[in-house]
Amino acid sequence: MKLYFHPISGHAHRARLFLSLIGADVEIIDVDLAKGQHKSSEYLALNRFGQVPLLDDDGVIVPDSNAIMIYAAKKFGRTDWLPEDPAAAAAIQRWLSVAAGQIAFGPAAARLVTIFNAGFNPEEVIGRAHAVLKVIEAELVGRQWITADHPTIADVALYSYIARAPEGNVDVSAYVNVKAWLGRIEALPGFVEFGVTPVGLAA
Repeated sequence: MKLYFHPISGHAHRARLFLSLIGADVEIIDVDLAKGQHKSSEYLALNRFGQVPLLDDDGVIVPDSNAIMIYAAKKFGRTDWLPEDPAAAAAIQRWLSVAAGQIAFGPAAARLVTIFNAGFNPEEVIGRAHAVLKVIEAELVGRQWITADHPTIADVALYSYIARAPEGNVDVSAYVNVKAWLGRIEALPGFVEFGVTPVGLAA
């Protein structure tokens, strides 16, 4: 398997983290976003959206970080990370949707402002970040993981952009449950760190 990756992409980190947590044998291929490699005709033939990450499993092409986690969990039979039970699977899908929605338009967008000078309103995206963090903080009251009594792909989907939220000037210090949950993920065997970019509160 080959994972097309960029080190400051939280989406790419999400996919790499899960593949590492399950011990998958994968070759990491850095995509040079600054040089527009993700917009080359060769890359667009694999993913018309021109985004990272992308997984190539011997010709089976899987774009999108959440799709990659689902594919890998299914391929390797990791029902501990993605259960077959309908209710448990639906609970995980709910949080994959949050990762693609409120997380992407909150802490991820706030980080894009400080790293790439993206044209979002900083107050608006920071406000969205705190709104979703308050929900997750409440969800973690009395529990260690977001959907089950063990980590699932829901936890991995949420991790990267929350861990680096301070880079987007999102202060996570008040979210004690969230901070403890981040620490539990970081203590998992196979954990791969998402590199720190010295911007925002992380400067």
